[in-house]
Amino acid sequence: MDLIDHTVINLIIFVLAIYVGYHVVWNVTPALHTPLMAVTNAISAIIIVGAMLAAALTDTTLGKTMGVLAVALAAVNVFGGFLVTRRMLEMFRKKDKAPRAAGALAEGGEAGKADAEATASTVKETH
Repeated sequence: MDLIDHTVINLIIFVLAIYVGYHVVWNVTPALHTPLMAVTNAISAIIIVGAMLAAALTDTTLGKTMGVLAVALAAVNVFGGFLVTRRMLEMFRKKDKAPRAAGALAEGGEAGKADAEATASTVKETH
C-alpha cells in the first residue's frame, strides 16, 4: 500500500461516502423518514458528547475552538432534527372536524346547524 498515499485513499473513501450517502438519503420512503431522523438525532447527541470531551481534554486553543464549533454545529443539527421530526409527525396526524361543527352550532346560526347536521349524517354513514 506504499504505492498510493494515504491522503488519496482517504479522499477516495470520503467521495464514495458522499455518493452512497446521497443515494441512501434520496431513496428513503416518506414512511421511514421519521425513524431515520430519530436515529440521526441520537447520533448527533453522541457527537455532542464526544466534542465536549475533545474540547475539554485538549490543551491547544485550536483544539478547544474546533471542539466548541463541533458542539455548536451538532446542537443545531439535533434541534433542527427535532423540529423536522415534529413537523413530519404532524403531517400524519388526523384532522379533527368535530370541534368546528360543535362551535358553529353553539353560535346558534342556521348555517352552523346545517353544518353540524351534515357532519352528523356523514359520521352515521361512515360507521
